Amino acid sequence: MSYAEQHLNEALEIIRNMDVTAIEKMADLLVTIKAEGGRIFFLGVGGSAGNCSHAVNDFRKIVGIESYAPTDNVSELTARTNDEGWATIFAGWLQTSRLSAKDALFILSVGGGNQEKNISPNLVEALKYAKTVGAKVTGVVGRDGGYTAQVADVCVIVPTVNPDNITPHSEAFQALIWHLLVSHPKLKSNETKWESAVK
Repeated sequence: MSYAEQHLNEALEIIRNMDVTAIEKMADLLVTIKAEGGRIFFLGVGGSAGNCSHAVNDFRKIVGIESYAPTDNVSELTARTNDEGWATIFAGWLQTSRLSAKDALFILSVGGGNQEKNISPNLVEALKYAKTVGAKVTGVVGRDGGYTAQVADVCVIVPTVNPDNITPHSEAFQALIWHLLVSHPKLKSNETKWESAVK
């Protein structure tokens, strides 16, 4: 078997083992956020930060929910890192954005954050802050879900089928899940270009 076949077979196994009920609950949570005029703040680091930027576009344009990713503002991100430290960059950004109980954090992460191991402590601090203001928490994460899964209102965990490929599958399935959500009949408000062009 080639590596390409192996990788794609792993993806098929992940799809077969995905928690569909959790995805539908996530859609329902986001329907509530939209109905109440709340905002979504997408948080992630590394490749997941890039996914956050893409997700912001889709949720704003296709779903019509006001959405943001702190990592899109490199000036503020680096200033906060330099002046206050890496661990609090997202929490500080959320405070200035007046995160409230109407809003949601949407975490995209391979591990979900782990303060004890000092892995993505900025996600952990942001999640703690979100809980103090009553914001909803959701996310798509890999491994055991980390701190995100512990505190989330609903969390989708990408199943691990090969310990050597946790990161590529976790980040790839973040994209699959958010594209599923923005295409979901409960959430989709606006046609996408190619689909509308062929009708």
